[in-house]
Amino acid sequence: MRWFVVAAMWGVCSVVLAGEVFLIPANNPTPAYPRALYLAGIEGEVKVSMIVHADGSVSQVSAPEGVHPELVEASVTAVRQWKFKPWEISNERPERVDVIAPMLFRLSSDVPLDANEILKKVLCSDLSSEAKNYAQSDWVDMNFFFWARSYLAQSIASGLMPRNKRLELIAKLNRGVPSIIRRCNTHPTSRAVRFFPKEVRELL
Repeated sequence: MRWFVVAAMWGVCSVVLAGEVFLIPANNPTPAYPRALYLAGIEGEVKVSMIVHADGSVSQVSAPEGVHPELVEASVTAVRQWKFKPWEISNERPERVDVIAPMLFRLSSDVPLDANEILKKVLCSDLSSEAKNYAQSDWVDMNFFFWARSYLAQSIASGLMPRNKRLELIAKLNRGVPSIIRRCNTHPTSRAVRFFPKEVRELL
């Protein structure tokens, strides 16, 4: 699965006159993008707050409501495992700091704006050949379909219709993957997008 998480952290001292602490990660696992949300094209940002202690441990990890609960759960679960390099407490370096870590869930920032044009050139023979390297249940994870979902979720298509409608189309595309592969197997010289759901094909 491809996704990105931004964990830009800044320490806010618990003592007003104390200086800031430069936090050095020691073990900071990234949240797992829930597969169902990834496949559905659901993205989001979770701002996780925590207290980092001088021994490198974290406590009071929380995130606000209003974001998809599974993204919140994934973020909080990961951050509770975080460790930082300890520091010595001094007048300039307080015993603990309050931190906010933004976790950004995105399908991919690497998919080009003209992904639709690239997708339209893919031949069924190439798609069928790649599908042989996957179990049928994993066909939906192939790069070809990942790019299609990313285009629908992030590109120009995002301005053409409401979010709920786009998510419906992504779900329809996902459900159609087995049929697309099977039809490509019998039409190797066709363009693979020919077998996309009509509504998706019209957006490419």
